[in-house]
Amino acid sequence: MATTRPTAGDSEIVTVFEQADEPVLSAPEIAEAIGMTRQGVTYRLNQLEAEGVVARKRLGSRAVAWWLAEG
Repeated sequence: MATTRPTAGDSEIVTVFEQADEPVLSAPEIAEAIGMTRQGVTYRLNQLEAEGVVARKRLGSRAVAWWLAEG
């Protein structure tokens, strides 16, 4: 089982978006890229959304797509 970190910096999450082949990512994809739990990433993404760094769209009852907000 892979170990995970409890937190990640904002710059690490933004870097995942910048280096991704696709502009839209899910929280599990980001979590896997930085070695953090999905719940932890979702918490950070919600904070980044409140700051205007990322945006999101619900795709279903549980699916959410995230992308970097336009500046």
